[in-house]
Amino acid sequence: MLIDDEKTSRNVLRSYLQKYCPDVEILGEAENVTEAIAAIKTFAPQLIFLDVEMPQGNGFDLLEAVGEQPFETIFVTAFDQYAIQALNYSAAYYLLKPVSIDELIQAVDKVRSSIQSQQIKPHARVLLENFQVLNEQQKKLVLPLMEGFEVVKLEEIVSCEAHDNFTDFHFANRPKMMICRTLKFYEELLSQSGFLRVHKSHLVNLHHITKYHKGKGGEVIMSDGQHIAVSAQKKESLMSFFNLGR
Repeated sequence: MLIDDEKTSRNVLRSYLQKYCPDVEILGEAENVTEAIAAIKTFAPQLIFLDVEMPQGNGFDLLEAVGEQPFETIFVTAFDQYAIQALNYSAAYYLLKPVSIDELIQAVDKVRSSIQSQQIKPHARVLLENFQVLNEQQKKLVLPLMEGFEVVKLEEIVSCEAHDNFTDFHFANRPKMMICRTLKFYEELLSQSGFLRVHKSHLVNLHHITKYHKGKGGEVIMSDGQHIAVSAQKKESLMSFFNLGR
């Protein structure tokens, strides 16, 4: 399926596929997320070519809305800043407009290999697997990576920092990692496991706080040397954790 709000882009891609990837059968097209959801449920494609920015939501909204339908995804977009996000969603390929014919052929070949080896998984299930806490007693978290996922111990996480739709994870003994999920998501996931959102941009592991400086909200010093501001609204929650008054 071809999912893109620009008709010209769909026409070009259709033409390329018909000429250079003749074994690809185009089942249908859609120009927005709502149409795409309905079409995917109707046609059950093995592969979708997906634009990122579209009316009524973006391509990542679509992936989260389609349920247990198994398919591969090739992102096709003019905005290269989405590359990391696309890869973190385990896209089969990422094509930048205008589409290179050679790269298109490579992308289709990669999808064909996945289909033949029966490695396609439902996107919704993969997302759930990648973002859930594995075991509450073991205190581990699964973080999605370009090549799959990595299991990390919560005790290794010093803080999480918001960057638009991404979250930077800062660790005690390893380089930071950029993960394709909002800070709000991880706040909800980790708030019962010793993490507190002390600022709109920062979620901290309370066990990694080494010092607090007074102020209207104040500032915490983390075990890795980070200085993180505390909002006035979060000061009381922070003090409560350490059994201290305001």
